[in-house]
Amino acid sequence: MKTLPYLIARNCKLFFKDKGMFLSSLIAPLILLFLFVAFLGDVYRDSLASVLQGAELPDRLVEGFAGGWLMSSLLAVCTVTIAFTANMIMVNDRVTGAFSDLTIAPVSRSMLALAYYLSTVLVTLAVCCFALIVGYVYLAIVGWYLTAADVFFTLLDTVLLVLFGTALSSIICKFIKTQGGIAAVSTIVSASYGFLCGAYMPISSLAKGIQYVISFLPGTYGTVLLHDHFMGGAIEAMESEGIAAEYREGLRDGFDCNFYFFDHAVPEWAGYLVLALTIALLVGAYVLLCMRKPRKKK
Repeated sequence: MKTLPYLIARNCKLFFKDKGMFLSSLIAPLILLFLFVAFLGDVYRDSLASVLQGAELPDRLVEGFAGGWLMSSLLAVCTVTIAFTANMIMVNDRVTGAFSDLTIAPVSRSMLALAYYLSTVLVTLAVCCFALIVGYVYLAIVGWYLTAADVFFTLLDTVLLVLFGTALSSIICKFIKTQGGIAAVSTIVSASYGFLCGAYMPISSLAKGIQYVISFLPGTYGTVLLHDHFMGGAIEAMESEGIAAEYREGLRDGFDCNFYFFDHAVPEWAGYLVLALTIALLVGAYVLLCMRKPRKKK
C-alpha cells in the first residue's frame, strides 16, 4: 500500500506537468459553457415558452431553468471526455516504454492498473469540480434555485460520472498503443458522446427508436440525474408563479428530468443503481485486462 500512493502521485504529476494537456482540459469546460450560453441558450428558453404556452415568468426563473440545463449537460459531457484526456498518461507510458520499466520493478500489474485508474479519477474530478464551481457561480448570477440537497446530489452525480467515465476510458485506452490513436479516440468521443447521452438535445425530442437505444446506455442515467437535480428547483419554483402541475410535469418529461425505459418511468434510485453496477463491472473488467500477461512474440 506504500507503493500505490507513489504511483498515483507520479501519474498526477506527469499530467499537471504537461501544461498543454492540463490547460486544454481545464479550458474545455469553459469553452463548452460559452458555446452553450451563446448558441443554445435561446433554444432552451424558446422550448420552455412553447411548453408553458406563452405564460409569463420572471427572467431570473427562466435563466435559472436554462442555466440548470446548460450546467447539467456540460458536466455530463466533461466527466467522460476529460477522462480520456487524463488517460493519455497510460498511453504515453506504453509509447515511451515507461510501462515496461515499471513492470520490471516488484509491482504487480493490478497495482499499476489501480494506480492509473485512481490518478485519472483524481485528475478528472479536479477539473470537473472546477467546472462545477464555475457553474454554481454562473447560476448564482443568472438565477439560483438549488437547495442544499440539490448541491449535494449534483456533487454525488459528478463523482459517479467521473468514476464511470474513467472506467470506460481506461478500458478503451488499454487497447491504444499510439499517441495518434488516443487523440483520434478523444476527438470521436468529444464529438459524439454528448448526443449519445442526451446532453445536447432532450431525449424526449428524439425518435422513439433512438430513445430506446439510448435507454440502454449507462451514461444516459447519469445525465438524467444531473438534469433533475440542476433543474428541479427551478421547476418547483414555477408553482408560486401560477404554473399548473401538469405543465410542470410536462417540463420534467420534456427536459429529461423524468426518464422512461420503454415507456416505464425510471425512479431515481434505479438510475444510481445502474451507474453503480456499471462502474463495478467496468473497473473489474479493466483490472482483469491489465492483469493478463501479454503474449510473447515469437
